[in-house]
Amino acid sequence: MVFFSLIIIVTCSGLSWYFLYNKQATMTQQLTNIGRILVKNLTFNPRVRFAIATEDLLTLTEFADVALAVEDVVYVVISDSEGKPLVAKTKGAFTDGTHRVRSPKTPLYPDPTLAPRLLQTSTTEPILSYMAAREGSDPQVRVAERGNPLWPSAVGGEGVYDLALPVTKPADRDLLLEGPSLESQETLAPPRKGAETSPRIYGLIQVGLSESRLSQALMEAVRTSALLTMLIILGGIAGTILLTNRIITPLRSLAVIARRISGGDLSATVQPTTDDEVGELTTTFNSMTQSLKDRDQAISRNLETISRQVRQLTTLNQAGAVITSTLELDRLLSTVLQLLTDNLGFARMALFFYDQESGHARLVRVSGIPEDIVRLWGQIDIPVRDQDTLGAETLIRGKPLLVQDLEAVSERVYPPALDIMRRIQVRSFVMAPLRTQQRILGYLAGDRGDSRCTQEDLDLLTTVASHVAVAIDNARTYHQLENLTESLEHRVRERTQELLAANERLRELDKLRSAFVSIVSHELRTPMTAIRGYVDNMLDGLTGPLTDKQSHYLNRVKFNADRLTHMIAELLDLSRIEAGRVEVHWSSVNLTELVEEVVDDLRRPASEKGIAIETRSVGSTLVVRADRDKLGQILTNLVGNASKFTPRGGRITVETSLVEPEQVQISVTDTGCGIPPDELPKVFERFFRGGAVPPEARGAGLGLSIVKSLVELHRGRVSVESRVGEGTTFFVTLPINQPDQPRPGGTA
Repeated sequence: MVFFSLIIIVTCSGLSWYFLYNKQATMTQQLTNIGRILVKNLTFNPRVRFAIATEDLLTLTEFADVALAVEDVVYVVISDSEGKPLVAKTKGAFTDGTHRVRSPKTPLYPDPTLAPRLLQTSTTEPILSYMAAREGSDPQVRVAERGNPLWPSAVGGEGVYDLALPVTKPADRDLLLEGPSLESQETLAPPRKGAETSPRIYGLIQVGLSESRLSQALMEAVRTSALLTMLIILGGIAGTILLTNRIITPLRSLAVIARRISGGDLSATVQPTTDDEVGELTTTFNSMTQSLKDRDQAISRNLETISRQVRQLTTLNQAGAVITSTLELDRLLSTVLQLLTDNLGFARMALFFYDQESGHARLVRVSGIPEDIVRLWGQIDIPVRDQDTLGAETLIRGKPLLVQDLEAVSERVYPPALDIMRRIQVRSFVMAPLRTQQRILGYLAGDRGDSRCTQEDLDLLTTVASHVAVAIDNARTYHQLENLTESLEHRVRERTQELLAANERLRELDKLRSAFVSIVSHELRTPMTAIRGYVDNMLDGLTGPLTDKQSHYLNRVKFNADRLTHMIAELLDLSRIEAGRVEVHWSSVNLTELVEEVVDDLRRPASEKGIAIETRSVGSTLVVRADRDKLGQILTNLVGNASKFTPRGGRITVETSLVEPEQVQISVTDTGCGIPPDELPKVFERFFRGGAVPPEARGAGLGLSIVKSLVELHRGRVSVESRVGEGTTFFVTLPINQPDQPRPGGTA
């Protein structure tokens, strides 16, 4: 309401001000136009000009009286060329401003200082000045800008517009010719030669127009406009109030009803009082309230359903917990039946087991049934035959059953069981088979007393029955497994004793094997040394000259003796490594120098086979903490192994480099036959010999296994890359610094 009221007030006030401003500007323009016309008529009148020139005061007085007769003219002043008034006529100032009464006794004239200033101006258009005349004081003059009318500003006095125009005449005219009888000669007489062409001022005419009538008209317009504006504003505000009340009253009613609805009272409604948008809103609100009421009822029903389902799920969860927590069949069945009776609303529950061999069903557990009835049930074996009976339907066909009325299916129930069910007043019940993947173990039955069972009860009981069936099957299987476990434990204990005895025998045999290898190796070295000595003596000619054939045979004997000696040494090294009797002597080793020494020792036999060996060292001299002898053995085995498999004309490259800030790498690359991909994982195994190795290059298959063991003693790693027909590269990576404690399997 305030917002629209402010809009109405601002709009109406702005329009009123705009109207008054335009009206004032129009009236001011009309007033000044009258003054301009009057001044121009006097100024350009030949008789007035002649009278000013001849100072004919009578004529000037007549013209002044004529001009003063105009209603808004308050004074007429005609001055000579020096600004001295010739004729001055005035109606006087107001003695009673309310009734607009003037008195010549209180004359009203322009400021005397204004005329001299105006005589210095040469113009053909009247000069407009504004004076605010106050009683008892001289008028205050303010010159108005041309084309911009001034708003009346007299305070306690009267505002006057002074319009003045100098009387001019060209210099080449004779003033006597300006007489009334010679008007026509003014246009006929040509200017004299040599005369001045600029106009000459010889008088001034001033006419004062009062703005009192204009102010009075404006005040009347202001009063009228203010009254109309006020009436429009009041009418607009009244209309706004009526319209707002038309909207607010129904909305307040809606707010009250909404608070009642938020408090829970969904019966509250509001009647629509209009047919407009508010009425539609009220109707929609009532529809929403009804929808909320319907939804609340639906939510209540859903909550009841959810609560029932929560109870069911809780029961299922508890039953599942019991099923998974115990494998004792008696405790399992009693607990599950009690849960179903207490939480799901079943009045009585019964569980029957089915014996497929005898074809009978027998009661095993009940809940909610008196003891005497339980004893009667215990005396009954219900025969199950493939006929139209409830037992056959459930136990043979595996179908869950919902019976709404016992009497309707009485002919399908075993008679002794029917009598007992009638005795305990069973009316409606459900039956769910205890089915596993292999067979049906029995069925679970229940009723709700006087209430009828529903499909939901059957679905729930079927779900429970499936879990119970699995639990029963697991319990039975557990007892079977328990018996089997006891027998297996007995057999395992017997086998364990046998394995312990066999393991002890294997340990003894392993000790005997190691001792045998060590003894045989040591014993073989002595005769082999003798054989090599005799062969060397014979080859050196100590036994006499030899034929070529004898030299050939002796060289072959020496070669095989060297091979056998190498194999014996490898066997001894391997036996010491396996027994953990390898001593590691740590020292700072210049790896570059060591590589050069090993390569120098092997370069001669390699060159005899036409194989070139070169070394490369990337970076500065590499110093590592290692066992110099073991590291030399690693290099000797790798380079020697490369020489075996590199054909004549091949090349072997030994390269050392710093791969990480604290690790060095030794790579041995040959251009031999290569290793097939399927044999690469086996090259470091003991006694492994590749299928593609030529017979003359075959050894005991222990060299790479010894290399791997020695590298691991140095806390390093060894790897291999190979391509068949192109060659093989072995990589040995070692740490530069070694800790003080020895590697397991060796001594420091």
